[in-house]
Amino acid sequence: MMAQVIFWSRWLQAPLYLGLIVAQCVYVYLFMAELTHLVTGANKLGETGIMLMVLGLIDVVMIANLLIMVIIGGYETFVSRLNIKEHPDQPEWLSHVNAATMKIKLSMALIGISSIHLLKTFINAENMSEPTMKWQVIIHMTFIISAVAMAYTDRIMTKTLLDAHGRAEADH
Repeated sequence: MMAQVIFWSRWLQAPLYLGLIVAQCVYVYLFMAELTHLVTGANKLGETGIMLMVLGLIDVVMIANLLIMVIIGGYETFVSRLNIKEHPDQPEWLSHVNAATMKIKLSMALIGISSIHLLKTFINAENMSEPTMKWQVIIHMTFIISAVAMAYTDRIMTKTLLDAHGRAEADH
């Protein structure tokens, strides 16, 4: 009985993923509003303004991609199988998703988003304070160091599991 309740509790995450789908809708709205602003105001923005707006659009897309990875990958990993193996639109990465690969993919997505923010800051440096730029670089480097540490830890764990599996087969 207790095991069934614990196993069933994974479905409590389903509304969280539905909430992230709503957040995805908000990002679609934000993207369309920013795109409209870019198209209608392009002649007033100048090259730097256009570049900053395009980077903002890329940022929204990268965050939306992050949301998709969390929604689809998280649901598949922690709640229930999606059963879309034969679907022609199945994302390639979904066939080998697990908690470890999700962490690495998410950390890489965060680094990409942070890179876009950093690029926007450097392009707009004359309007940014030095402490703000310094902290953005420090935060970005923290993301990179964390991703490298996670990838290294995953590599060690994978090697340990493969070594243990090899020893177990040798013992048989």
